[in-house]
Amino acid sequence: MLQEKITQYTAEINAFSTDSADELEQFRIRFLGTKGIIKDIFDEFKAVSPEEKRVLGKVLNEFKQLAEAKYQTLKDQTEVTETKKDLGLDLTLPGEGFEIGARHPLALVRREIVEIFNKLGFIVAEGPEIEDDWHNFSALNFPEEHPARDMQDTFFIKKGGEKGDIALRTHTSSVQVRMMEEGKPPFRAIMPGRVYRNEAISARAHCFFHQVEGLYVDENVSFADLKQTLFYFVQELYGEGTKVRFRPSYFPFTEPSAEMDISCTICKGAGCQLCKQSGWVEILGCGMVDPNVLENCGIDSKKYSGFAFGMGIERVANLKFEIKDLRLFSENDARFLKQYKTSLI
Repeated sequence: MLQEKITQYTAEINAFSTDSADELEQFRIRFLGTKGIIKDIFDEFKAVSPEEKRVLGKVLNEFKQLAEAKYQTLKDQTEVTETKKDLGLDLTLPGEGFEIGARHPLALVRREIVEIFNKLGFIVAEGPEIEDDWHNFSALNFPEEHPARDMQDTFFIKKGGEKGDIALRTHTSSVQVRMMEEGKPPFRAIMPGRVYRNEAISARAHCFFHQVEGLYVDENVSFADLKQTLFYFVQELYGEGTKVRFRPSYFPFTEPSAEMDISCTICKGAGCQLCKQSGWVEILGCGMVDPNVLENCGIDSKKYSGFAFGMGIERVANLKFEIKDLRLFSENDARFLKQYKTSLI
């Protein structure tokens, strides 16, 4: 009698199917509830003879497992169905693909610059973007009347105070000052970072941009060391055959000072709009660290000498990728950035 009931209910369970939560709940109550069929059958099982128990015990356990498995399977299917109805979506459809991102062209150029100077033993140093007057100007030999201190060039945050004017840094030379103040020679480091200047935004200028500055201080450092370092850098970045020239210039923190030009990579020296038909493009300023700067940072200028240089990453990227408008770097136009999709590492 008990075996017949199990056979009958097994067929019923196997045949049962629904995507209704209410019908499934009725199934659970009928078979698995505290007053359900399985509970009744187990009660009947207690009264059978020991011989029948040995035969029916395994069958009864399999019957119970069948009912539980059936309920769980339908429960999972019903939850998916209800979710589809709630969202109004067909979750069986394949998912939409998403585009793989790319590194920003300025990040690519910065990384390449860092890797080149790493080969020469330069480490990377960083500092704050909000600086005081000493680290941004005075320690670097800027006279009080220097035009860079005027409002048209600098974003001042606070005038006066214990540490002088507080401003957004106008160059990463301030990181050089902090390094020399806090350590002892020799120093060999580059300082990449964002800087700010109060300039009109155009295809060739912006109110913020990115620099990489470099510093090497040790005994017997010469201008020849500076020239060879920068010549190596240009050949690595733009390729062999790129011409280099140095022109005398002036910077408060270096003496002697120079600006370095390279042969235009876009017109190959023939003359174009970027190089103003000259065939040359200036990419950085450089020079020997002024002895006053060394002394301001607590370094004996009679024992140590050094060179420093600084370049705008945007200018380097303009030449490397032939980008004519540096405003593109900060506009986040996906059409522009997609061009660098293959450069992921």
